[in-house]
Amino acid sequence: MDETLTPTSPLRLLINGANGRMGQALQRLAAEQPERFVVIGAVTRKVGQRVIDGVPQFASAELAGAPECDVVIDFSLPEAFDAVLAHCVEHGRALVSGTTGLSESQRVALDAAGARIPVLWASNFSLGVAVLADLVERAARSLPGWDVDIVEQHHVRKLDAPSGTALTLGDAAGQGGAVPRYASLRAGDIVGEHTVQFATFGERIELTHRATNRDIFARGALHAAAWLANRPPARYRIGDLLG
Repeated sequence: MDETLTPTSPLRLLINGANGRMGQALQRLAAEQPERFVVIGAVTRKVGQRVIDGVPQFASAELAGAPECDVVIDFSLPEAFDAVLAHCVEHGRALVSGTTGLSESQRVALDAAGARIPVLWASNFSLGVAVLADLVERAARSLPGWDVDIVEQHHVRKLDAPSGTALTLGDAAGQGGAVPRYASLRAGDIVGEHTVQFATFGERIELTHRATNRDIFARGALHAAAWLANRPPARYRIGDLLG
């Protein structure tokens, strides 16, 4: 049977990091849109049940045996990232990744993979944050010499600090000529809050994004997967979705 994706076929997704908060949200939201998405496999560090809610489960070490898919969505940990990137390159599969805390060598590998497969990595899949990054770059360019501070807040279980989103916003400020400073807070169950402050003598500007529901990131990742499918090989960014 020809399994080529057609306009009426649901997008076949393989979720890496399926037991995490984002992985679970992705599976739940994809299941709510069966006409658009089907999760054909879930990859986790360890496997208990082989099938959960009709979705085949694979251990990380079994990634090579995962079924054909249109897009791999990866929300895992840096130590699991190399294997999934190599798998996508080897099999010519598009990759959407939101894994943060990547090393410089992993970022280089991500860029290199864009020569062979369509790949989109983002520290944050909120379209609001993509707009915020654009505003930050424009503000930094328009306000030379102003102090720029980025304050980010997340739940107590978040490991990396500054957050990947804060670093992305810092990169945007840097593109505008600023040198940002960072402050990180970990408290309670905060989903995510980022404030970029521009300050000089006598005045201050604050640009803030608050996420109150983790589903916004999962929805953004699913939107990115649908957008990325069948694109030519390249290293894409979340801002590319804004058109």
